[in-house]
Formats: sequence, structure tokens, C-alpha cells
Amino acid sequence: MSPTTPNSDNQERTSFFGLDIPFLHHLGVVPEYARDGKSRVSLELKPEFTNSFQVAQGGVIMTLLDFAMASATRSAHNHPLGVITIDMTTSFLRPSIGKIVVEGNVLKAGKTINYCEAVVLNDAGEITAKASGTFTLRK
Repeated sequence: MSPTTPNSDNQERTSFFGLDIPFLHHLGVVPEYARDGKSRVSLELKPEFTNSFQVAQGGVIMTLLDFAMASATRSAHNHPLGVITIDMTTSFLRPSIGKIVVEGNVLKAGKTINYCEAVVLNDAGEITAKASGTFTLRK
């Protein structure tokens, strides 16, 4: 279960590893863990998040990949302020449907620049998309 905090409307708001991220809350992203340079998030795909082929729209997948890598970076540094994406490259390998699980991993944690990767997994454990990204710590 993900932690929640009240927002200005006294509605429960998901805490994304200590940050309030309204867009991820709107999508229903579930933050599972972020520790030691690794993270895991999930999303139950809703019809409004699909494209004309009834599979996950690419922007939704890229959002999850970006957040998983950013969370992994924050956890590697125990950095509470968040990180900024410098660049990201994404490959779509097969359609994503159903429950989407995304795992992020820091490949190299530097003082300012961090190199990461993330994969999207389907219910069968197959990789449906992958990304690599470069992130910097927010100051």
C-alpha cells in the first residue's frame, strides 16, 4: 500500500517517495519501493490510457520509465529534493496491456550526473519497453 498525505482539498494524495507529484497521482501510479539505486512502480492500465490499438499509449509508458529512473537516482543519493531528467531514450519492444510494472536501476551514480535504465514488464514477466536516461540532482 502506498503512503498518502492530505492535499489542500483534504483528499488523500499519494506520496511518491516523499514528493507530491499530481500527474502520477492522477494516473494512479503505485510507488512500490525506491532504495539503494533501485525502484519499482506499477500502474493498472485504464482504457483512457490506451491508444487506437487498445494498448498503453507511449507517453504513459515513457512517464513511468522516467519516474522509475528518477526514483532510483534519488534513492542512490538519499536526495529528498528530486532529480531532473537530462535525456532519455526509449525503445518499445511489444505492446503493454493490463498491469504495468516498471523497474528502475542506477548504472552509475556520480556527484552530478547519474546514468540509469528501466524496463517495463507485463504480467508474463516479458519486457515490453526499456529506457536509458541521464539525471542530475535538483539543488
